[in-house]
Amino acid sequence: QVQLVESGGGLVQAGASLRLSCAASRLTYNMDPMAWFRQVPGKEREFVAASWNGGLSTYADSVKGRFTISRDNAKNTVYLQMNSLKPEDTAVYYCKAGIGGTAYWGQGTQVTVSS
Repeated sequence: QVQLVESGGGLVQAGASLRLSCAASRLTYNMDPMAWFRQVPGKEREFVAASWNGGLSTYADSVKGRFTISRDNAKNTVYLQMNSLKPEDTAVYYCKAGIGGTAYWGQGTQVTVSS
């Protein structure tokens, strides 16, 4: 089993920045893609960003220009740098890692942005 642990969430004011981290419990050679999702209670889980080995990254339109996904394979860690945060970014953020045909999810970290 692979466990993903997110960290870096918190309560911030609009315009502030946060850096989320997601670390896998053990080294895995093939982790592709790694991604971030977010979810508000009562709503469907929403795609935020994804990173593939080789440098390809994709983003939801709502976060383009503000969020940046990156990864450090040596540390089995994926990051989400969030700048210019808005109240509508408030959600639980989940890390997802693809290993072979299996998707692994983290427990989530709460991000709350006040106006």
